[in-house]
Amino acid sequence: MTNFKNIANQDAEVVEIVCADGQLLCGHFLRASPVASGLPVLLSPATGVKQHFYLRFARWLADQGHNVLVFDYRGIGLSLRGPLANCRATLAEWGQLDQVAAVDWLVARTGVPKVVLIGHSAGGQMIGLLPNHEKVARLVGVSASTGWLKGMRLAFSMKARLGLLLLVPLGIRLKGYAPTSALGLGENLPSEVGRQWGQWCAAGGYATNAVRRLPEEDFHASVRTPLTLLYADDDDIATPSTVSDLLRTLPHAPSEVVQVNPRAYGLDALGHLNWFRQSHQSIWRLIASAVRGEELQLRQ
Repeated sequence: MTNFKNIANQDAEVVEIVCADGQLLCGHFLRASPVASGLPVLLSPATGVKQHFYLRFARWLADQGHNVLVFDYRGIGLSLRGPLANCRATLAEWGQLDQVAAVDWLVARTGVPKVVLIGHSAGGQMIGLLPNHEKVARLVGVSASTGWLKGMRLAFSMKARLGLLLLVPLGIRLKGYAPTSALGLGENLPSEVGRQWGQWCAAGGYATNAVRRLPEEDFHASVRTPLTLLYADDDDIATPSTVSDLLRTLPHAPSEVVQVNPRAYGLDALGHLNWFRQSHQSIWRLIASAVRGEELQLRQ
């Protein structure tokens, strides 16, 4: 196995995930403590967010009785091989290859035939690209929507258009990769990931754009996995319109949509990213309840 450096908590096992095309991904596996009492959980990151951002939450969830796998997509964090400018990864491959391999790895490791997918933003938006979507017992989408630019508040939509449709393509020309870090959009991205991100958000329907003329690779209409979508009322990206746009792409999946008021949990803000920060642990039990398929009791 590649000697990945574990800069996480010491009880997280560094693991290697092999994709169908031979690409190697790095992940961390956290064993349930003291014993597994719930389904295994795959934690799939948001665009441009490294797996280490989620490790404290993953350890907490393991302490609730779940085996947990979190990983980096190709071209991100510990799964980046060589210079970023040389990385040819695409956003579609994050779903069609990376998430598929991570689900299969977790099933094989735990011996449990189905897992729960916690997808943060993009991590919860690509299940329609997974040929093994039937191995997902439940999808908990945190801040998950299509990121459709027309479904955002006008001021933020204009800012997003400037960044994703003008500055990112310009940066790709200049640097050979998407310089999203300088724009406050997370880690720098492989060029094709940056391009597709802007294209999918502009068009609406997100991952459906990857398979529009490839019906044999489009599983959106086949997905029957129950969905629980959690989003905050102060999120500029996941809005009622963009969440509805995601549900439109999965017409046969039973769904529950929950808008959360961060102030009801003693938080000044949740936004798009804060759900998994240690400072926002008051919201973690809501996520865990969704993972277990329990009826959600929202604070008012």
